[in-house]
Amino acid sequence: MLVGVSGGKDSYVLLSDLLSRRPRMPFAYEVEALHVRSDFAPPATDAAVARVRAECDAPFHVLDVGIRRRLKPGRSLSCYWCSTQRRLELIDYAVQNGFTKIALAHHLDDILETFFMNMMFRGTISTMMPVLRYDKYPVTIIRPLAMLEERSVVQLVEERGFSGAVCTCPFAAHSDRKNARARVEALTGGSSSIKRRIFESMGRVRTEYLFNSEPSSHDRPVTA
Repeated sequence: MLVGVSGGKDSYVLLSDLLSRRPRMPFAYEVEALHVRSDFAPPATDAAVARVRAECDAPFHVLDVGIRRRLKPGRSLSCYWCSTQRRLELIDYAVQNGFTKIALAHHLDDILETFFMNMMFRGTISTMMPVLRYDKYPVTIIRPLAMLEERSVVQLVEERGFSGAVCTCPFAAHSDRKNARARVEALTGGSSSIKRRIFESMGRVRTEYLFNSEPSSHDRPVTA
């Protein structure tokens, strides 16, 4: 299993828990970590990744990728572009090195935010899947933290005294995700039960009460 590690709190919790649970699981699995380092990563991210590497006993790899350099003339960097490039690198590394599973650290709040982002900004009903099997790649994306709220992740890292990287990307301050996060918080009032009901609703779609429209020119939805 290949675990994507950003240096933040979410991927630290995912990697450390996957490692600690191995002796108690009814099946065996190996864990390796990969950090995709961009050409604009701040020094604080490298320091946070080094802390994860020191605390988690697993083979750890760092892959340098020139994400900014890949932009075509006239295009500007965006969160969607950056995340897509990182994900493609994770998949390519996994395929080349024989991994069949890629574990990502998206939690329940991430999934709900993506759900509303795609409705509000892409005009589609879709989200990140807890388990996503690709047709054209021999790998499966899994999100073991899919039912865990961000507040639980924060509590865990505070208990363990871990200080992760804080996103300093200039595009993050006014990103669609931050807007969606504020809207989800306002809609749910922070209620765990309401968040879980919204999550469950994505698997209980009443298509007879929805209508089909022609595909629009919106960007692809964020699903992985």
